[in-house]
Amino acid sequence: MMTHTEDRKRLRVIVLFGGRSDEHEVSVLSATNVLSAMDRTKYEPVPVHIGRDGRWKLSSIIEGQLSKPTEGPCIAPVPGGRGRLLVVEADTPIAELAPVDAIFPVLHGQWGEDGSIQGSIVTLCVPLIGCGISGSANALDKEITKRLLSEAGLPVARSMVLHRDNPTSFDLVKKGLGLPFFLKPVTQGSSVGVGKVTNDEEFQSVLATGLQHDQRVLAEEYMTGREIECAVLENMDGSLFVSRPGEIVPSATHDFYTSMQNTLIRKGPNYALRPISPTQRKRRSARWPRRRFALSGAMDSLASISS
Repeated sequence: MMTHTEDRKRLRVIVLFGGRSDEHEVSVLSATNVLSAMDRTKYEPVPVHIGRDGRWKLSSIIEGQLSKPTEGPCIAPVPGGRGRLLVVEADTPIAELAPVDAIFPVLHGQWGEDGSIQGSIVTLCVPLIGCGISGSANALDKEITKRLLSEAGLPVARSMVLHRDNPTSFDLVKKGLGLPFFLKPVTQGSSVGVGKVTNDEEFQSVLATGLQHDQRVLAEEYMTGREIECAVLENMDGSLFVSRPGEIVPSATHDFYTSMQNTLIRKGPNYALRPISPTQRKRRSARWPRRRFALSGAMDSLASISS
C-alpha cells in the first residue's frame, strides 16, 4: 500500500530527533523549536523519533509536545531509494509512505553529530540538511578540532587528552595546565560530563564521570574571559553568512556555563544571552568563525561557533 501527500508542492522533510546519546532530551527540545519555525506553506514536516534503542518511529505533536513512541511500527528508509519510506511491523505486510524530499537530523552528540547518521542519509540518496560526514565527525571530536585549528594558526586553549587505558595523574595535568582546569569527554556535546577541577579528589571524580561517556577525556586550561558565540550558514552561492555574535553570561548560581542545563531549564534565570555592541563587533574579527567553519569541513551546511 502506498499513500501520497495531497500537495506535492510542499517539500516533505523528515525531522529526526531523539537518538541514542545522553543528549536525547536536548534533541527533543531542539526539534520542537525547528518544527515550530518551519513554514507550513513550503514544507510538510515528518517528525521521526529515534528511540534510545535506535529504532525510528513516526512521531506527532500533541498539545505542543513531540511524542516519543516506543511501540508500534518502525520507519525504514530505503537505501538508494531517493526518499522512499517503508513501514515495518512484525507479522504485518510492509507498507510504504509517501516519499520525502530531504532529511533534517536534529540530533545531538554521539550517533547524531559525529558523521554516523550523516553517512547513513547519504546512502539513501536523499538531500541532507546540516553538516556533512567530515564536518560532523571533525567538529564533534574536540581533539581533532583543536588540532585542526592549532595547525591552521588559530588560537586554542592549552589541553591534554587523557585515555581510559593510559590514565594520567592529577599532578601531571596540574603541571601542564595549572589550576583550575576543566575535564570534558572528547566526543560529547551539551556539556555532558564536564567538570571544573581544583584538587585531586575532584579530578578523580570528574574523570571517572567523563570516562563513562567516552574513552577519551580532554583536560583544558581554565581561561578567564567572555564566551562569545555566533552561527555560520553557507549560502547557495557558496558565500558564508555569519550571524551577529552574542555573549553567554552565566548567573551567579552557576560556576560555569553548561549548555545541557541551559537547554533543559531554558526558562529559568540561569543564563542570559547578551548582544555585542557594534563597537565591540568591530574589534572582533569575523574571520575566525569563517575559518573554523571551513577548517572543520562543514561547508555546504550550518554550524554554531563559540569562542
